[in-house]
Amino acid sequence: CLLIVVQVRSATTENVWLRLLLPKEGQLVIKSKGLVYNVFSEGKSLRDDDVLQNLPVGTTATIYFKDLGPQVGWTMVFLAEYLGPLFIYLLFYFRAPYIYSHQDVFTSSPYSVVTLACACHTCHYIKRLIEAIFVHRFSHGTMPLRTIVRNCVYYWAFSAWLAFYINHPLYTPPSYGDMQVNYALAIFVLCELGNFSIHVALNNLKAEGGPKCRRFPHPTKNPFTWLFFFVSCPNYTYEVGAWASFSVMTQCLPVALFTFLAFIQMTIWAKGKHKTYSREFKDYPQLRMPIIPLLL
Repeated sequence: CLLIVVQVRSATTENVWLRLLLPKEGQLVIKSKGLVYNVFSEGKSLRDDDVLQNLPVGTTATIYFKDLGPQVGWTMVFLAEYLGPLFIYLLFYFRAPYIYSHQDVFTSSPYSVVTLACACHTCHYIKRLIEAIFVHRFSHGTMPLRTIVRNCVYYWAFSAWLAFYINHPLYTPPSYGDMQVNYALAIFVLCELGNFSIHVALNNLKAEGGPKCRRFPHPTKNPFTWLFFFVSCPNYTYEVGAWASFSVMTQCLPVALFTFLAFIQMTIWAKGKHKTYSREFKDYPQLRMPIIPLLL
């Protein structure tokens, strides 16, 4: 038998030490209704599929269980983050009461770019919702409740801010008129298609290899995935491109600021993913950059 010493640390209970006798052939499965635990061994987080008898420990091991507090599933996280901007923007587009002046309630803008912007924004978040429900495969099951509150405030507040200006009765169209709008719209559509294609390709990669199979993504027959030749995270590249084109199409400062902040955050994520790929796979293509081909 393998002697396991377990310390349970919880925000709601005192420290408790347990001694468990675990048969070598068995597996220890610990479930606690309503609570999600993260398991640590020597300060390193263990994966959900790790088996205690396969860990590099002797006949005695100390494992710490940390109470992570209230958690929310990733699908619910994305639903909360994306449903808010979807409906908030529409409130401003239809100029619901108490947003603008009384005489502007339920009026519409005379500029076609305002309608196009609403269509683009709505389609973008509908696409995200579809991906969250049917496409994405999440490596971690939950997110802390406090984090989802922070994320929702970020997405919802920015959506209200940019919608307020784009749908404002005093909004003026872009400086270069229809040419600027049409070119930006074309780039936006291409980036949205590219972003969706990358997410489908990543989903297929995980589905083919299974949760324990580690492979880095490659370009497929879909031309939108050929960006994998140059960057590790083309989904972020397309996402930034979509918001940058939306900024040009609307010529709105809040949209540009949102795009800039999103670019900073996605660059951090892309660099982390790129570093993981480079460290884990010796044959990883050296030509690839994290997010911007040949530059960054």
